[in-house]
Amino acid sequence: MTAARRPLRLAHRGDWRRAPENTLAALLGALAVPACDGLEFDVRRSADGVPILLHDDTLARVQRRPDRADELTAATLGELGVPTLADVLAAVPRRAFLDVELKGHHGRVTMEVLAAGRGPTLINAVVSSFETATLERVAGLAPTWPRWLNAEDLAPPTIATALELGCRGIAAHWRAIDAGSARRVRAAGLDLAAWTVRRRPTFERLAGLGVTAVCVEATALDG
Repeated sequence: MTAARRPLRLAHRGDWRRAPENTLAALLGALAVPACDGLEFDVRRSADGVPILLHDDTLARVQRRPDRADELTAATLGELGVPTLADVLAAVPRRAFLDVELKGHHGRVTMEVLAAGRGPTLINAVVSSFETATLERVAGLAPTWPRWLNAEDLAPPTIATALELGCRGIAAHWRAIDAGSARRVRAAGLDLAAWTVRRRPTFERLAGLGVTAVCVEATALDG
């Protein structure tokens, strides 16, 4: 994507104004917003190894339960409103761009679910993670899939890590992105995405810096 094009507007964990984050209702609700180009969501594994959507390692904040996700089966999590990755991919249209953030350990099962939902080349999607070991594992299982390194900053060591991992880009905290850092990322041949923006003026500033995508919520999702 060139600097002249508008960044993709990706709903951060869906639209939590409509339903709890990372639920199917929140994701589909976000896609009903005309300005929304796609979704960002978090994937963990259940006790029985099924990839499910949940940001935290426990259900305390969103579902108001103390349980850890990796101690409950996918069926039990489903009863509590936590969807499986397979169900989400089946419900979300392929026109929607997906930033699939992997948390914790993931292996062949998660890759197979993603391939079943978005094809063997991962159509219109990217895998992202803060965890370098996870990004390395994805590269080993699906070397052609695009990957983003999630990061708090855009310091030279962060850019070097993304290059060493063979990532296509970096998704950085929006406060780390200015003209200089954006220029360094482009000079390295990497895409640059931003997280997580709530205000429209911030989105417009990042658009002017030529970012590829912006994870948004609240009024920034509305365009």
